Amino acid sequence: MIEPYDHEYFMKKALQEAQTALDRGEIPVGAVIVTQNRIIAKGHNLTETLTDVTAHAEMQAITAGASFLGGKYLKDCTLYVTLEPCQMCAGALYWSQISNIVYGASDEHRGYLKMGTQLHPKTKVVSGILEEECSAIINEFFARKRSLN
Repeated sequence: MIEPYDHEYFMKKALQEAQTALDRGEIPVGAVIVTQNRIIAKGHNLTETLTDVTAHAEMQAITAGASFLGGKYLKDCTLYVTLEPCQMCAGALYWSQISNIVYGASDEHRGYLKMGTQLHPKTKVVSGILEEECSAIINEFFARKRSLN
């Protein structure tokens, strides 16, 4: 049986969240959490809006997903996020026991892989989904920011 949605479909939804962040002047990272082919949570960076360094897209989505499910674990869920999670978000994802993480662009400087952060042993990771689009929105943001300084 062919699933009606695939990784690219859900990553496009995460990119819509990243665009929302960009429109608000936030670093454009977006995330959605999916279970049984259904989006149950969305999030985008809100660190500037909330003046909260922990208000990353993944953290927003984890909180919304747990609230939707009525429990702290995100088993049988997949996080789609436009940028490789940082070590803080990877730690939260570890504790949530999320089943799958799918990300677009790698973060060579602050990503969980570079920082040596561990995910839950049962979490599966797929990377590079719509990598060009995910990288482009981040690069556009920082290029614009540099040109203003």
